Parts: sequence; C-alpha cells; structure tokens
Amino acid sequence: MRYAYSVTSALLVGGAAISLATGYPAGAQVAQNDDSHMARVVPRAGAPTSFAELTAQLQPAVVNISTRQRIEVPTNNGNPFAGTPFEGLFGQRGGGQQEPQFREGQSLGSGFIISADGYVVTNNHVVSPTGRGTVEEITVTMPDGTDYPAKLVGTDAQSDLAVLKISRGEAFPFVEFGDSAQARPGDWVVAIGNPFGLGGTVTSGIVSAVYRNTGQGGAYDRYIQTDAAINRGNSGGPLFDMQGNVIGINNAIFSPSGGSVGIGFAIPAEIAAPIVQKLRDGVEIERGYLGVQIQPVSDDLADSLGVAQNRGEFIQSVQPGEPADKAGIRAGDIVTKVNGKEVTPDQTLSYLVANIAPGKTIPVELIRDGESRRVNVTVGKRPSEEELRQQQQFNPDAEDDDPMEPDENAVIEQKLGLQVLPLTPQIARQLGAGEDTKGLVVAGVDQNADAARKGLQRGDIILTANYRPVTTLDDLENTIRAAQGENREAVLLRVQRRGRPPAYIAVRMR
Repeated sequence: MRYAYSVTSALLVGGAAISLATGYPAGAQVAQNDDSHMARVVPRAGAPTSFAELTAQLQPAVVNISTRQRIEVPTNNGNPFAGTPFEGLFGQRGGGQQEPQFREGQSLGSGFIISADGYVVTNNHVVSPTGRGTVEEITVTMPDGTDYPAKLVGTDAQSDLAVLKISRGEAFPFVEFGDSAQARPGDWVVAIGNPFGLGGTVTSGIVSAVYRNTGQGGAYDRYIQTDAAINRGNSGGPLFDMQGNVIGINNAIFSPSGGSVGIGFAIPAEIAAPIVQKLRDGVEIERGYLGVQIQPVSDDLADSLGVAQNRGEFIQSVQPGEPADKAGIRAGDIVTKVNGKEVTPDQTLSYLVANIAPGKTIPVELIRDGESRRVNVTVGKRPSEEELRQQQQFNPDAEDDDPMEPDENAVIEQKLGLQVLPLTPQIARQLGAGEDTKGLVVAGVDQNADAARKGLQRGDIILTANYRPVTTLDDLENTIRAAQGENREAVLLRVQRRGRPPAYIAVRMR
C-alpha cells in the first residue's frame, strides 16, 4: 500500500502512543485485602451520554513517562580550526584527541500500569535513546503529579514495546488487557495519554478498522485503526473499550502536519500482551524467519501472472543459505499458505512466520509458473534488527554515462514504453554486471508509461519476462504478444540494477 502521507514517524515520541490488550475484566483496580471491588459503570450499548464515569475509573492507572538523555554532539561543531593544525587547541585531551561534547535531551510519552506492584507498559521508542544518546533516567509521573523513578525491565524493538517497574509502599491502581480480537469497526473506544505534555488528556472515537496493514512492512504491521485523537506524547498510552479493557497501545498516526487528522494506530492487545508477559518474566523473545524479501500481490502483479488478487505474497528474493533457500523456495514464487493458514493482507506472511517457533518444520504452499506446489520449511530464528539492516544494505546507483543507442522495436516501445537493446559483455562491464549476465538493457524510458512510474530507468537490465529469459528483442516481443493472447494487462519483468539484487516489477501494458 502507498499513502500520500507518511506515518508521522509516526512514532509519536514526545508524542503519539500505543496500547495493548488481551483479555481480563477491566477498569482501574487497586489491590485490596478483602473481596470487595470498585463499582464499575459500563455505558449501555449505543452512543454513551458521557465517558466521565469510565474515565474516572481508568485515569488513575494511566501515567506520563519522561526520559533524561545524554546525547553526544559532533566535536567539530563550532570549532573554526577544525581540520587544521590548530584544531587540537580546543577541547583537546592527552594524545591529541578532542573531548566529546554532550547535551541533554528529553522524550515524553505515555504508559499504563498493569499490576498492583507497579509494572508499566509503554512503547519502546518512548524509552529508547535518541541518535548517539544514552538514557540516564526514566521517570513515571502519576495523575496526581507524584514522580517515581522507573527501572527498565525489558524492551522489544520489533514490536515497539517496553516494560518498566516502579515501586512504593502501597498498591498501585492498574488496568488489564482485553480481547482485541473481539473489536469491530464502529465500536466506541477511549484513549488516555500525555499529548504534547498535557497529561491526563482523554479522547474518544470509534474503531475505524481492525488488522490494518499500513504498508510499512514487518511482522507487526497489523494495527487497530481509530479516529480517537492521538498526537505526539500519546505514544505508549492505552486504547480502552467500553468495558475498561486495554485493547490497544497507541503507537502511530498518518498525518500531513504531525497532528491528529483522525487516523491513528494502536498495537492490538492480542499481539502485545504475550510479548509484555515475556518481557516481565525475562524470557527471550524468539521469532520465526524464512530469509526472503516479499511484496503484496498488487493488481498489476496479479494481472502479469494471471492469478487472483489479494491472495498470497510475492517472493522478490531469497537469502542464500537461509531456511527458504534450503527448502527450495525461489524468487518469483507466490506463497499462499503457511502451516495451513491463508496468507492475506490481514494475515501477512511476515506475521504468520514470526509467530512460529524457530526450529519447527511447517508446510508452505506456493504458486510457481502457474502451478501449485508444497514444500516443507524448517523455520529459522529471526536475526536482530541491526543484522537485518546489514543484510539489506546495497551500494547507491552509479551514474551511467556510456552511450547506448536503442534498436528499433515498435512492439516493446509501444506496449511497455521501453527502448531496449541486447546486453553485450562490454555493456555488462560498464553497468557493473558479470560478463556472463544475459538479458536486455534499458536504453530509454517513456516518462508517460507505467514503466517510468514503477521506477525503471536507463541502465537497468531485464533478465526475464513472465519468468522467461530474454536475451533478444524477439524474446521480449514474443512474451508481450503471448501475454496479450492470454488477456493479461501487465508483464512481470525481473530487473537487475547496479549495486542491487534483482527484483521483479510488474509493468502494465498500454
């Protein structure tokens, strides 16, 4: 999915928040020695006349979270002699090394207490250091203004969750997780948090969508969408249902301005609660991993392959030596089922695999060259975020100044908007490709064609079209004609660009 506006980092540090839930009775509670319980007010079905009673019960368990950070500043800043023989005269240590410069930073967010002994849930990004900083202090502020120093119990960057611990001589008010799987579009919800540092702010709205995939990728791109106002500082705060259960943790927004426009996202409780429990218990969080890069089956991709839309996910590339590679999964396959569960936009391949224990062997169903296949995969352990970033690094595109004159081919240019010519060993060397690379090189792109909108550019190498190798212009022309004969509206090209792994791109014909 593509959106005109980005997720305002959407991690609203200093701002936007998130909430959790999984399934107990709710309402802010205080541990007591007897069996008595606080009276609860649950609005009747339909539009409540007021959220005041419900808010009064829940608000005592919602807290503000702030951090004090020590952030390193580049030492050359402000030194007019930087890079000269006189540079060491300013802020110099023994050995000629400059003393590092630091400044103090802060972050603001929200959280909620989930136990009488003071365990607090928030977003990982609320309590994580900024840039080259270190977090020196975390403070939890209660609604009555009382501050408590907080201990960081555990964090999980992939799900953006963190657990803190605060202590005092008496029990804390707390709330509990509800069952987010029961949430329906149109249900009333209430968010409480610390937007822009305005603690104790209450907003209400409805569930706009469940299991919303924002297109950002990852195993946890699966949110409750709400129109309850969420802003910077709400991050880590709870999203309540009308029974006072936490069904989501406010996390991000879509916004052109950085403020709320009625599109907020919360981590569902059914995802968050098990992770929070593991963080509380000190249990390592392990996730399944295949070692593939994927993309949804878009309309153009479905048309190019002649398959149903919104079914499965497309394998762009396979990491050598990883579980998918060992099982025989290839780039160009469409995975339709994992361990018997359908792969859909609401239940993505990443989500399904991440929730399978490493080491378990599972069946994977896929489509290859129009035929259904089934392979068994032994799921691996997902690497850390840093390791994944290193795997995905590639060199920036280099400029291509070599003259290439396109051959005349009316069908290719008319249907795809591309001018291409055969790839010779000499051109392959110029483009940084191996001399044994076979294909066609793009010499020009019509900026009004879908190929330009999909990012094809001069110097790209077309390796295959609809899975067929293309080494001559006739090869590509015949593939185009065959696609037309099958009433397909797009052609699937496998494209190699300098410094990048090959990628499949569905190009719509005109």
